[in-house]
Amino acid sequence: MVYQILSWTCAVAGLSAFLYKLPALWHSNRNPAMLALCVYFLSSGLSFLVDLDAIRASISRLLDYPNITTILVQAAVVALTAAQQVVLIHWSHPAAEARRRTRRRLLGFGIALVVLVTMFYVVDPTRHPTTAETSVLLNMQNPYYAAYLCYYIGVCTVGQIAAFRLSLRYARIANRLWLRLGMWSVTTGATFVLLYCTIRYAEIAATRLGFDTTPWDSLYWFTGDIGSLLQLFGWTVPSWGPRLSAAARWLESYRSYRRLRPLWWALYRAVPAIALDPPPSPLLDLLPPRDLEYRLYRRVIEIRDGQLALRPYLCHALAGPQAEQLGPAHDEPSSATHEALRLKAALRARSDNAVPPTGPTTAFPGARNEDFGKEIAWLTRVADSFRRPPHR
Repeated sequence: MVYQILSWTCAVAGLSAFLYKLPALWHSNRNPAMLALCVYFLSSGLSFLVDLDAIRASISRLLDYPNITTILVQAAVVALTAAQQVVLIHWSHPAAEARRRTRRRLLGFGIALVVLVTMFYVVDPTRHPTTAETSVLLNMQNPYYAAYLCYYIGVCTVGQIAAFRLSLRYARIANRLWLRLGMWSVTTGATFVLLYCTIRYAEIAATRLGFDTTPWDSLYWFTGDIGSLLQLFGWTVPSWGPRLSAAARWLESYRSYRRLRPLWWALYRAVPAIALDPPPSPLLDLLPPRDLEYRLYRRVIEIRDGQLALRPYLCHALAGPQAEQLGPAHDEPSSATHEALRLKAALRARSDNAVPPTGPTTAFPGARNEDFGKEIAWLTRVADSFRRPPHR
């Protein structure tokens, strides 16, 4: 059951990644790395799809050869292993050298694939229909089939060692977060696939020596499937990861925009001139504006303008009974709560129609930063403190 779930997951993930990258391939058909990446996704998805118990029987009946899906799966694995290395070669080397290395790799894997297909039909494994989990194990007692299987695993091992080495090298030099994460994921996936190959070799040796391999039956496909999923994640995350970061930034901006509203609204009611545009109703303000970044920027500027307009009234607040709590006029606010108290006191003095002094006024220095992100963080803390009821 778990085997089928993982196989379906890998098949859907591989084919979905292929469909996701297909438009990019259409617009960059001269990019060999993009072509190789699409071949990798397609081969990965097909290698799991054709071996599903719900599909493999139909393919075997169609081709009139039980267990023909064994060689189809293995051919797809060889193709995806070669495609994976082509992508890494083009990412890690200059164009001329990458073309030369690609030709050598493709020639080597092409010869390996021809030999593999020839060996499959020469060995002619049993035609007894079985499940995907047991089809490879039926002929393990046959020394020729064991040699054929060792050859196939050897091709996978060589390819994954090269993928591990190239992806590890690229992960160390990648200067983009999501690309670096993807390459580390590909490296980890290659490690799991190499573990799969090791278990397979140990299983073949144990079978030939007469030992029981039942405890390993679920371990080999588990490591292989997890390794494939990690590599699929690693190859796709550089594409959709930045969009995830952009969505997270948008949500954070919208959250800050909403958190600033109580403070901004109190200042706007006191000094309507700070608003460049008429404010929407509270209900409409719940809807994210189209130009969210600009609106957030305007809200911060308007809050600072409101503080500037209330500056003359702070002296009246500092002369009242709360002077000790608000601190000396020349002091910087010690916290966001302190500045929120000063704003409330200034708003109260203005609402009481206090006459602004004609001399120097007290400022709201706050935590002004040239970094706009830090400015937003400070004002949102002030707004949160402003919204809370005062402590007795």
